[in-house]
Amino acid sequence: MARRSRPAPPSGSDAEDHAATPQGLLWEVAAVAEPPPHHVGHRKRLRDRFRKGGADALPDYELIEMILFRALPQGDTKPLAKALLQRFGSFPEVINAQEARLREVPGVGERVVDELKLVRAAALRLMQSQIVGRKVLGSWQAVLDYCRAAQGFDEKEQFRILFLDKRNQLLGDEVQQTGTVDHTPVYIREVVKRALELSASALILVHNHPSGDPTPSAADIDMTRQIVDAARPLGVQVHDHIIVGRTGYFSMKGKKII
Repeated sequence: MARRSRPAPPSGSDAEDHAATPQGLLWEVAAVAEPPPHHVGHRKRLRDRFRKGGADALPDYELIEMILFRALPQGDTKPLAKALLQRFGSFPEVINAQEARLREVPGVGERVVDELKLVRAAALRLMQSQIVGRKVLGSWQAVLDYCRAAQGFDEKEQFRILFLDKRNQLLGDEVQQTGTVDHTPVYIREVVKRALELSASALILVHNHPSGDPTPSAADIDMTRQIVDAARPLGVQVHDHIIVGRTGYFSMKGKKII
């Protein structure tokens, strides 16, 4: 619809008198008034729905919208939230996406990256707290969930070790090596050496497959058995080797490979 034009205000001395009158002030307000953008009030509506119904009340793109509120204090965050989901496919993959890939999405800058990485760090800290100070073997699903969240979406292979004490409580959680998209070098002597340094009685080995398929390769199985054989004479037990990926996890202990 075409906007109705308004008469120009008087010029010269008449303009000064006009601006000084209440009618002149009303004219000025009317002249600058614009229809509110469609997203005005949208943030409040989202927050209200979240407070009443929690995360279940919002689809993935609206959760991402809310995460972006602090990074982008003004404007509509919905287009960017939907663009992120379209690019990466799911909420977990948006949160776990590497910084360089996030920046490829138009509209993503340093503040957006910081907010997304903050959510990931907070989630991992919370999940790790579910296994710290507890008997890990009695919190096995929490261990699996943490390992998958920690590195199941990474684009490079990482080899992680959970070090346990005599009561099977967590002593340390360390990434030993970072490799390529399909290989991570593992040095058996270094694995055993670090276990002795921490006085660990048991280990849980973890690595990820960026392809998404957690099925172990022949090399994965051979390496695991070598670590088991090297650690056993020193009184260190390997409880499991867990392989994680986007589609799930694989437990070598559960499949009776070790």
